[in-house]
Amino acid sequence: MFGKRANRVNDDELKQAVKDLKKGSAEAFQILYAKYNNKVYRFCLRMLGDEAQAKDAFQETFIRVYEHRKDFHGKNFAAWLFTIARHTCLNFIRARKDHDSFDEVFHGKKTEKQSDIGMKEYIESAIQMLPPAMREAIILREYEELTYQEISDVLGIDLSLAKVRVHRGRVLLRKLLKPLRKELYES
Repeated sequence: MFGKRANRVNDDELKQAVKDLKKGSAEAFQILYAKYNNKVYRFCLRMLGDEAQAKDAFQETFIRVYEHRKDFHGKNFAAWLFTIARHTCLNFIRARKDHDSFDEVFHGKKTEKQSDIGMKEYIESAIQMLPPAMREAIILREYEELTYQEISDVLGIDLSLAKVRVHRGRVLLRKLLKPLRKELYES
C-alpha cells in the first residue's frame, strides 16, 4: 500500500511528510520509509558487502531516523537519511575490523570466464576493496545517482572533495578491474 503511494508522492507531499514526522506521525514515517527503503538498503548492502549486516544496518538506520526525527532541521531529508545510513555502516565496518578477508577473497579467486552474474560479483568485490571514504562516494554517485552536491551534503565534506573521492574511487576501481577487462577483451 505505502510502496505504491510513495512512488507517486510529489515534493510538496514529501516536505509535509517530513514536517509530520518531526511531530511523531507514524503515517509520515511510513511514507518516507516507503519512498527511501530500497535506496537505503542498497546503500547499506554495497557499503558492507554482507546481507545480514546490511539488514541490521538498514533497520538501525530507520530506528535512528525515527528516534532523532526532531533533530532534522535541514532542507534535504534524503541527505540527512543517507548521512545516518553512512554513519551506521561505518560503525559496522569499525566493529568488524576484518578488512583483510576482503583482500583474500578477491585475490584468492582465479579469474575464469564469467557470466554476467560472476562479473557483477567481481565488481562488487572490487568495490568492497575500496577504502570506505571512496566506497561510499562511488556508491552514492554510481548506484544511488546522487549529485556531487548531494554527496557533499551526505558526507559532510566540501564539494571539491566529493568530486575528488569519486574520481579517485573510479581510478582505483579501474586498476582493480583490470584483470577482468583483460579477460573480456582477450576472449
